[in-house]
Amino acid sequence: MGTIKTKPIVTVNELSKEDFVTHYLNKQPVLIKKSWTKNWPAYEKWNLDYIQSLAGETVVPLYNNEPTKGKQKSAVPVTEMRLYDYLEILKTQPTDLRIFFYDTLKKLPILIEDIKYPEIGLKFFKRLPVMFFGGEGSNVVPHYDMDVANLVHFHFHGHKRVWLFPPSQSKNMYQVPWSIHGLESIDLDNPDFEKYPALQDLEAIEVFMEHGDALYMPPAYWHYIKYLDGGFSITLRAFQRNLKGLGTMLYNVTILRNVENLLRYTFGTKWTDYKEKKMVRKVNKNYHKRHKNG
Repeated sequence: MGTIKTKPIVTVNELSKEDFVTHYLNKQPVLIKKSWTKNWPAYEKWNLDYIQSLAGETVVPLYNNEPTKGKQKSAVPVTEMRLYDYLEILKTQPTDLRIFFYDTLKKLPILIEDIKYPEIGLKFFKRLPVMFFGGEGSNVVPHYDMDVANLVHFHFHGHKRVWLFPPSQSKNMYQVPWSIHGLESIDLDNPDFEKYPALQDLEAIEVFMEHGDALYMPPAYWHYIKYLDGGFSITLRAFQRNLKGLGTMLYNVTILRNVENLLRYTFGTKWTDYKEKKMVRKVNKNYHKRHKNG
């Protein structure tokens, strides 16, 4: 076992549109401490109690930290329950249950009245503000977003840790073929360098987020998220407007995801075991080759 190398993220208290476009847009991630949210109604209103007061009988699908198996799709909920009851769990105990990609406009559109889209040179896709909820101890498998969008991630109620990895480190992420995530059996908090030696070449940009913080993530940045206590976030996204970015998004959404789900459904664990073992051998071989020569 070992430890992933980390370095702190660039953190600012204020960030103008001009500075964002010049220094960060499509270049590097940055953490903005509260200044983008301090004038939002959400800054004062949003906590677990408030979301509970709006939840009513809404039933939500829940995900956990267990790898998907067999003929399951690459991301499937493990159970469902009333949103009110789930939030009560977050308030009272650790849990690995999470709400993933909660469509705010469809489920709780009143919340959109509490936010403002920052004017920072991004054209946000306003039809898809999504929320994420997690309990103490839950984490999200390392991945990058399928739509390779610019992401601005706002956190509320509680604390979370985010590790970011640029696309250039994909060769060391043990990316599962026909997917946008890493090998689910890898625990980045307790990495097995003997079994997965390429992890030794990783260096995470480490981010600690609290209520009201905003995190900008450039397109295709990998992120590994760990909830330090119960809380939730909302992500605003702006699609790339160049041909390469749009082409990658369309390929991922229309081909990559559907082909993977079809192969999982047809061949089950035979397919997942085959592709994962082949990938691990290739990544390890390339790692040893790089270090032998240099």
